[in-house]
Amino acid sequence: MSIQKEIAKRKTFAIISHPDAGKTTLTEKLLLYSGAIQIAGAVKSNKIKKTAASDFLEIEKQRGISVATSVLSFEYDDKKINLLDTPGHKDFAEDTYRTLTAVDSVILVIDSVKGVEEQTEKLMNVCRMRKTPVIILINKMDREGQPPVDLLDEVEAKLDIRVRPLTWPVGYGQSFKGVYNIYKHSFAFFTSNKTTIEDDIQTFKDLDDPALAEVLGSSVAKLKEDLELINGVYEEFTPDLYLSGEVAPVFFGSALNNFGIKELLETFCELAPMPAPRETTSGMIQPDAEKFSGFVFKIHANLDPKHRDRIAFLRVCSGKFERNKFYHHVRLNRDMKFPSPATFMASTKNVIDDAFPGDVIGLYDSGTFKIGDTLTEGENFMFKGIPRFSPEIFREVRITDPFKSKQLEKGIRYLTDEGLAQLFTQNLGTKKVVGVVGELQFDVMKFRLFHEFGASCDFYPLSFHKALWVKFSNESEIDELRRIRYNNLYFDKNNNLVYLAESEFSLRMAQQNNPKAQFLTSVEHNDQTVELELFYNESNSLQK
Repeated sequence: MSIQKEIAKRKTFAIISHPDAGKTTLTEKLLLYSGAIQIAGAVKSNKIKKTAASDFLEIEKQRGISVATSVLSFEYDDKKINLLDTPGHKDFAEDTYRTLTAVDSVILVIDSVKGVEEQTEKLMNVCRMRKTPVIILINKMDREGQPPVDLLDEVEAKLDIRVRPLTWPVGYGQSFKGVYNIYKHSFAFFTSNKTTIEDDIQTFKDLDDPALAEVLGSSVAKLKEDLELINGVYEEFTPDLYLSGEVAPVFFGSALNNFGIKELLETFCELAPMPAPRETTSGMIQPDAEKFSGFVFKIHANLDPKHRDRIAFLRVCSGKFERNKFYHHVRLNRDMKFPSPATFMASTKNVIDDAFPGDVIGLYDSGTFKIGDTLTEGENFMFKGIPRFSPEIFREVRITDPFKSKQLEKGIRYLTDEGLAQLFTQNLGTKKVVGVVGELQFDVMKFRLFHEFGASCDFYPLSFHKALWVKFSNESEIDELRRIRYNNLYFDKNNNLVYLAESEFSLRMAQQNNPKAQFLTSVEHNDQTVELELFYNESNSLQK
């Protein structure tokens, strides 16, 4: 099969939402329809001991939340679907932001009871900046929530995107009877069924079909009224508006009860974009380019705790990836081959012989990869747009068992390579400061350091306000920083200079007294400046 046909089969997307909106439950039900699993795991049920397929870390199983992006590949309707289930919790937002660089579209889940929440707005901002096509699922329609029209108004107002319903609920909460498919003129009857697929769908000629009135009774008048309002208020839906990121098609359903999910999945397979071109330091790379290229957007240590493995997740962007073929690691300027590349169903992996644009594959890694690394067939370009943001909470790491110092060093290196947290060092690396977005990341880090690396440590709070990457042309531009604020200067993992500001005032003073230097709140993961590396090697003032 030609590479163009393989590209046309691929759909790579992420599911995003505020915590508890039903994102992981939706993931499970999509896998059910694909036949990838036969029974869905109850994410939070204390009665059912099975956990969600996408929640494979021990701490995820204990807490009933997703704390890491999991990769799931499956087939449906002759399409190869790569699904990335992301953490919903705000403390792990950076993992979600990175994941959005590796997908071509998004399904956004909204809780009909709570409506649009804070984290949903932040995630939508990222999608809007990238013009990522978005499909919206308004979930939990079987619960007493907001009226559907009010939900649509809230979505447009808070998420700043035009919407167009493609299905419409008949009732909600206790009066919820099912969902009418506006374009296929079919009605799906709601039944409560939590673990298996059971479709009860009836097709009608149009809204005036007598059989529809017989099925819905008095509710058919309200349905006609609602659909007349929808057609009057919302513009006619076209795939181009969706693909450009201007309009989000909306579906209604109940992921827990497998309801409205099939319509969502079938429409997604029909509308969702194929793998798109990607920006590099040498211009745009087309997916049907002859030569292979791809970038690492996620690293996970100990995916299988029994084998202590480390996997780099790579998004294939162009050409064809082949097993046991040598590829060029651009940052390290060395060639590597991969005897066991794999696709994943969360922690379950299958070795593959080849992969095509849109595919997400796992490469066994002995510590040679960092997030943002690029593989090519010899070309020296790097993929752009993989962000690293300034942390908001800082703590110093102190070991509690001196005999486990090597284990702690290894564990911190591996976990920060994954992007779970950011590491800033001082005094030739002896002083270690970990920066995170949310407090929960420290709990996860401490748990994994102990259970996966056998290292115990404590985190001591530090009163830093923000981390700023410092860019300069020569050392004279940061003379004041080196003399007056050297206690606040650290290095990140790429040897870039970082200023940890104690307050907004101290940051303004540093900017005022070092006007030629740049203080950046975000950089790209592959950003590494030669001048800074030389400064790190030659200067002693920061290391004393």
